[in-house]
Amino acid sequence: MKIKYWVYLAIFLVATIWSGIGAYEAGLWFLEAGMCLVGVAILIATFKRFKFTDMTYFFILVHILILLVGAHYSYARVPLFDWIREVFDQSRNNYDKVGHFAQGFIPAMIARELLIRLEVIRKKSWIPFLVICICLAISAFYELIEWWVAVLSKDGAEDFLGMQGYEWDTQSDMFFAMIGAICMLLFFSGWQNKQIQKLDSIESDK
Repeated sequence: MKIKYWVYLAIFLVATIWSGIGAYEAGLWFLEAGMCLVGVAILIATFKRFKFTDMTYFFILVHILILLVGAHYSYARVPLFDWIREVFDQSRNNYDKVGHFAQGFIPAMIARELLIRLEVIRKKSWIPFLVICICLAISAFYELIEWWVAVLSKDGAEDFLGMQGYEWDTQSDMFFAMIGAICMLLFFSGWQNKQIQKLDSIESDK
């Protein structure tokens, strides 16, 4: 395994420990950070069978760090975005929108790479549409999870949902995920294609 992957894993472990120490609410932390732990476990378990491109692993790490910051402070209380709210006279802490943008951007990168490299469909022109659909489905399912957890937790519902009194929060979360997916497709598809070609040439030489 490349040294950079060990570095990524070390960063993940350090960030997870930091995120858990003094977290705003232990139950909320386990709910948010637990998804990161499961995701990393899946990546490790499947590493020998399917390796993603370097850029995909890098952005997965970025997404994990975004989630761990939110798990530590709770999404509605991230200090930097409290400062941004005050400076720009915003009505709420918008860190959760960063998280939902990433929820579209990084899954779009993962989905696109899987569709291309596993040759899931023959007509490549369908890939952007399918990637956006996949990301919206993931976002919608996450909103369902938030709803189920909120119903069960009751007292921790507001912190986990992070609505901050905004009645259209669910819809705007999904919108930001869609924007994230579209941005990935528009601005990073070419870079990803080069990474895929490079990885394919390396594997063919083995």
